[in-house]
Amino acid sequence: MILVLKGVSLEVPRGQIVALLGSNGAGKTTTLKAISNLLSSERGAVTKGTIEFDGVRVDNRTPRDLVRLGVVQVMEGRRCFGHLTVEENLLTPAFARHARRSEFLRDLQKIYEHFPQLKARRRIQAGYISGGEQQMTAIGRALMARPRMVLLDEPSMGLAPLVVEEIFSIVRTLNEKENVTFLLAEQNTAVALRYADYGYILENGRVVMDGTGESLAGNEDVKEFYLGISRGGRRSFRDAKHYRRRKRWLA
Repeated sequence: MILVLKGVSLEVPRGQIVALLGSNGAGKTTTLKAISNLLSSERGAVTKGTIEFDGVRVDNRTPRDLVRLGVVQVMEGRRCFGHLTVEENLLTPAFARHARRSEFLRDLQKIYEHFPQLKARRRIQAGYISGGEQQMTAIGRALMARPRMVLLDEPSMGLAPLVVEEIFSIVRTLNEKENVTFLLAEQNTAVALRYADYGYILENGRVVMDGTGESLAGNEDVKEFYLGISRGGRRSFRDAKHYRRRKRWLA
């Protein structure tokens, strides 16, 4: 048995954006899959502790139960159905929700209001649209399930900086206007901390630091180890290669 997460404890207040930060392999995706109960698909399991949503224990529920309770995960890599159109991708939650067609059409119109690019591309197969549009499709598809909380895994992966800013701006709008809570796992610490209300930093499966987005962005260790900035200015790759990390929080 491989123990990936060790004593991870975090809280996601309703109506906030919480960022789960750390380098590749720190345990961010595993944490999200533990919450959404998708670990079982990879022969993983939560062996100690509990996971609660709105006061109800959910680590013993199925992923389908979680969706019905209002927790939806947007997987890393977007995972759109490439052979289906954008609109067909958005409508796939219809098979899980028991709702009238008119209700779905209202929800779809709301998605198009948040993502006008998708409306223009709605008849095109998802495999032929850009990476940013695929990410928007994946988020829009999650919203069609009317979630109370969205688990968003690496939304910036493989996207141009301007597209990343657009995606995070949409996340903030959804949070403020639709009151959707977000827990997002992200390697792009600089962008995530500009939009997050609170953040947790993972190292080797442990939470090593947490705080408000503003306080973490101003922390000297976070600046040095995750933003590449030290008191002497931004470090070059050569300096970083030969620099021995102190990581005072692990001392």
